[in-house]
Amino acid sequence: MNYKLIEMQIHGDQRGKLVSLEGNKNIPFEIKRVYYIFDTLPDQDRGMHAHKNMEQIVIALDGACEFVLDDGKTREKVLLNRPDIGLYIGKNMWRVMKNFSYGCKLMVLASDYYNEKEYIRNYDEFLKSING
Repeated sequence: MNYKLIEMQIHGDQRGKLVSLEGNKNIPFEIKRVYYIFDTLPDQDRGMHAHKNMEQIVIALDGACEFVLDDGKTREKVLLNRPDIGLYIGKNMWRVMKNFSYGCKLMVLASDYYNEKEYIRNYDEFLKSING
């Protein structure tokens, strides 16, 4: 499976906490795009796609969300619920985001700019692409 959880270093004192995100340092790629997802209702699923070459880090800034990750052979669930843990998702990983808590806010760091041709949005096509 081409994913891993990355624990981010927290800097803090009596004023609060800070997590720094730096491309090619604690983020394993150059960051070319940042976007965030919010106001998703708990009964709504998102994602349902894979990327051919793009890598991503997803961080739950607030609330919680479950990821179902699939490499075509194995399917695993990952709960994101801490702002100091990033979920690295490598290329060719099918993902579904579900069970959003109310107020969940996800930030996504991507290794490339948006390109619709980069997406695989049909699960059967995803299986064909990874199995040759």
